[in-house]
Amino acid sequence: MKQQDTPDRALFYIGVDGGGTNCRARIEDAGGCPLGRGVAGPATTRIGPVKAMQAVTTASLAAAIDAGLPPDALVQSIAGVGLAGIDREGMFEVVLRQPHPFRNMVCSTDANTACLGAHSGCDGGIVIAGTGSIGFARASGRELRIGGYGFPISDEGSGADVGLQAVRVALRAHDGRMTPTGFSREIMRRLGPEPSTVVAWSEQATATDYARLAPVVFDHAEAGDPLAQDIVVDGARQIDRLVRSLLEFGAPRISLLGGLALPFMRWLSPDVLQALSPPEGDAVAGALLLARGAMTLAPDHQTGRTWSSTNAD
Repeated sequence: MKQQDTPDRALFYIGVDGGGTNCRARIEDAGGCPLGRGVAGPATTRIGPVKAMQAVTTASLAAAIDAGLPPDALVQSIAGVGLAGIDREGMFEVVLRQPHPFRNMVCSTDANTACLGAHSGCDGGIVIAGTGSIGFARASGRELRIGGYGFPISDEGSGADVGLQAVRVALRAHDGRMTPTGFSREIMRRLGPEPSTVVAWSEQATATDYARLAPVVFDHAEAGDPLAQDIVVDGARQIDRLVRSLLEFGAPRISLLGGLALPFMRWLSPDVLQALSPPEGDAVAGALLLARGAMTLAPDHQTGRTWSSTNAD
């Protein structure tokens, strides 16, 4: 692996946010003018580094096409890439061994790029509540990561965890351990109708599959279903704990991000709601900061460690 090229030698910069649900890319010119956007499927390393990098390439190519640029524009680009799960043991090295179409690619965790984007590269913290969940903060030259160790052993308060709880509750209600409700019956209709069918589904289901059930849970919770409300309240408690931990660490401001950020808002504790600030930018903006070298690289791969790979072609 070679060191990063001098940023001002690139004609274009690409920011990529690779998560468990989809992969988003944005391309800018050297002056910072947005040119195009692209989307692809999941890019978490849980689906494998090859598929993850394929999604990164697909989303970036789509952004170039959206900008009206030729495909070889990627060769003239420096890409900043935030990938979910890249901080798993040995994954940085594996990902950077994959071929890529960019002049240079700088990789970090999706939590790091999301935090950079939310606070424009300044100190602050984030809690991501999406397919997965994690707490991450940067304050006074220190970094803290909480949770986010992967579904099903971690990621409390995430869409995948909410979906998992929904399946468990539906099965308990079906066999009489809990009183069935409209919510539990709908989950069984979607996955069943018999427990054996649900079990067969669960043996193949991914975190993304479980997360797709989260909107059903929130819809029924908003409608007053007690079983759905119990799941959402428990998830909100997990988010509360992540936020409070980042505050204790010293994060000057915290943003709640991810697809479940808005649905969870009304269920959070008043002190947590008061501590939250709207993000200044998204994870793609943070990835663009990486690409431009506009941040201090962190030394610890368990938090914000950043690696660079130069295209040998």
